[in-house]
Amino acid sequence: MWIGACTSAIGTWMQVFAQSWLIWDMSHSARLLALDPILQAIPIFLFSLVGGVLADRFERRHMLIFSQCIQMGAAVVLTLLVGFHVVKVWHFLAGSFVVGFAQAFGGPAYSALIPTLVPKEDMPNAIALNSMQFNAAVAVGPALGGAAMLLGATWCFALNALSFLAPIVALLMLTVRFLPEKAAGSMLSSLKEGVAFVRGQGAMGGLIVLAFFMAALGIPMRTFLPIFATQIFHRGPGIAATFVSMSGAGSVVGALGIAALGNVQRKGRLALIMLILLGIGVSGFALSPWIPLTCASLFFAGAAMMGVFSMVSSLVQLIVTNQMRGRVMSVYNLSFRSGMPMGNLIAGWLVPIFTAPLVLAVNGALLVFLGLYYFLIQRRVAEL
Repeated sequence: MWIGACTSAIGTWMQVFAQSWLIWDMSHSARLLALDPILQAIPIFLFSLVGGVLADRFERRHMLIFSQCIQMGAAVVLTLLVGFHVVKVWHFLAGSFVVGFAQAFGGPAYSALIPTLVPKEDMPNAIALNSMQFNAAVAVGPALGGAAMLLGATWCFALNALSFLAPIVALLMLTVRFLPEKAAGSMLSSLKEGVAFVRGQGAMGGLIVLAFFMAALGIPMRTFLPIFATQIFHRGPGIAATFVSMSGAGSVVGALGIAALGNVQRKGRLALIMLILLGIGVSGFALSPWIPLTCASLFFAGAAMMGVFSMVSSLVQLIVTNQMRGRVMSVYNLSFRSGMPMGNLIAGWLVPIFTAPLVLAVNGALLVFLGLYYFLIQRRVAEL
């Protein structure tokens, strides 16, 4: 399962890199560049909770296979459009919306499936290693995408379409089965049970808030890397791919560090420390005038972001029961994934007015403030 997911994620990041570069090259619009991930997140925002209910009612493997097939189809369509040189910006935006729809149902099923593959005491390690495969792909995918762009952008989309075969085969080979209890009541009542579970768990609300703001204030750093490459450093797609890869490499190191710690105590306190370090890294990246320092800041911020993500995800997974896992993880994923478009939307609107370095520097400062607030004042998360 790990190998299949990693292969698919590498293909996805090859396409993400090529798609971002083509949107910027065709439009030179920061707003359209920000709109792309926003459109992918909108269906996740609309349907993720429904996907969580379904993940607690049906075989999670089947939902994942359905999701992978839809995403493969979208990649095939874009491959043909780019290959025949008839692609428009709106094609990319529409493809992102379709992918987001598929992920709205596949995301909760995937998050709920992973913990069933390992014993509970190994859950933090499994979540960290699962995060590592995704962020290894963030490091490797854009680098391969930059190389593939030399042969033509079509290769990035075609290889992404092919990469979806790996998780589909892995899911078909998987022997673990989730057999849900017979559903009682309507889907709406099941959804209310999930929300009530989240509200009744005390610190769970704080974890959901942290997930939202980490995404809203941290993810724009990656979204606007093409702008830093072209307008700040006056370079081409090669340096943009390097920036993305450095961020991904840092995330891999951060995930390995969390996995090495294992089932560490005081996960909440560690998560908040990592959140503060993430803010410092984002501000350092935004204000850096030198490419090597920019790369170092991206590496540092990537490692810190993975530390926050792994710790918060582990805490959520350890609190929830298996029969509620799909619904609770859909609420968590909704918070995390809705933070991305909100952050990108606000940043995309502010960047043309105040410049990208200033907007991202303020984002980093806000992350530091949020971490200190939960560390010193609202301490429920720090006590976990």
